Amino acid sequence: MEKRRLGKTNLEVSIVSLGGIPLQGLTQEEATAVVKAAIENGVNFIDTARGYTISEELIGNALDELGMRDKVHLATKSMVRTYEGMKREIELSLKTLKTDFIELYQLHLLKTKEQYDEVMSDHGAYRALLEAKQEGKILNIGYTGHDAKLLEEILDSKLFDTVQFPYNPIEKQGEALFKKANENDMGVICMKPIAGGSFEKGELSIKWIMENSNISVIIPGMDSVVQVEKNTKASETSLTEEERNEVYKIVQDLGTEFCRRCGYCLPCPQGIDIPTMFLFEAYLKRYDLGDWAQDRYSQVENPASKCVKCGICETRCPYNLPIINMMKRVSETFGR
Repeated sequence: MEKRRLGKTNLEVSIVSLGGIPLQGLTQEEATAVVKAAIENGVNFIDTARGYTISEELIGNALDELGMRDKVHLATKSMVRTYEGMKREIELSLKTLKTDFIELYQLHLLKTKEQYDEVMSDHGAYRALLEAKQEGKILNIGYTGHDAKLLEEILDSKLFDTVQFPYNPIEKQGEALFKKANENDMGVICMKPIAGGSFEKGELSIKWIMENSNISVIIPGMDSVVQVEKNTKASETSLTEEERNEVYKIVQDLGTEFCRRCGYCLPCPQGIDIPTMFLFEAYLKRYDLGDWAQDRYSQVENPASKCVKCGICETRCPYNLPIINMMKRVSETFGR
């Protein structure tokens, strides 16, 4: 499989790698089979997170059982924002992944400038990551998010080695971010390459993404050996003209009700985090993570049911999505 340099980390990573979020729905035996198949099909980079319940544990156990830790570069991440909290998270990741070091540790899902200021303060998470890097517990530091503008502003700090952002034929708002990251020798990790499972032919989306030379690695979430084989095989050939036309048609078909999480609809007068509502719905319906999605949704202070149909969000949406009807659907899906 083609390998690309992950920016200043100097890690050579397989262009198609393993996203660990759906592994949490598997048994250990099933997860081990997926990890084994991924490595045997050329994958040498695995991305997971503390927030993916038992994903780290499943991956750590699998690599330990298979004796294949030396075959992959590990990346994980945490949404903890404080110094002491991140120190604990790093130690937990090392323990659950059963490793002495982690190639890449990321600040997970930075949403606001206030969050960024918090993690960069004297008592913030970045200090803990920097100390862990100096101690050899982690080798590189990255960050992730869904707000391209914010992530581009953070990039200017030149304090990070990688950036992770959604990208696929439907969600193209990260292209300027990727270009700037590449110019700054930062690794670019492409998450949501199959649009959260919405893109019906994921292998075509992967081929399309590979054409962007600013992308270092693509991490589709995979929970079966069949998916691994299909997605890794996609890296072997380029898009044909016929396939390119098929990609265009799929994009057109999805365009009416697919949230790109650009955030232009915000702020909602009712305090609803509209893109996150659709994200939870996608986890429930497309990733088969019903219990996890229900639990996360139940903790939301302002659920979709608080929508009063004012329509302000729809006037802001650059994709003209029927957000009011979509919010109603989310509310009915979760019963709240």
